[in-house]
Amino acid sequence: MAAAMIPLENILADIKGKTANFNGSNYHGFLALQVNLTDINKVFYVEVKEHKLTIEPFEYNDRQAKMSMTSSNFSKMINGQLNGTTAFLTGKLKIEGSIEKCKELTALLGGRA
Repeated sequence: MAAAMIPLENILADIKGKTANFNGSNYHGFLALQVNLTDINKVFYVEVKEHKLTIEPFEYNDRQAKMSMTSSNFSKMINGQLNGTTAFLTGKLKIEGSIEKCKELTALLGGRA
């Protein structure tokens, strides 16, 4: 049985809800990631720059990493139902670029890295 596809709008709303209280003064790095949702052919990016969080439904060409997975697995990961390392090791998550930056994103969203 195939997993349900989750619309991009729902995923972005979930992420924005989880990061509504983001305190950029506590984040001292730079984060630029693109997430490809393979089952719905949608992308979005997450950037933390100068203590400001930006999440937008666009490609990010100057990214540090790109994560690719299904919308259902991404939702499970950021909601703590799927461990990021397990997802990577089982092929549910593909990463191009910095694995550490992907772990930062998962931690930022409250999921399990």
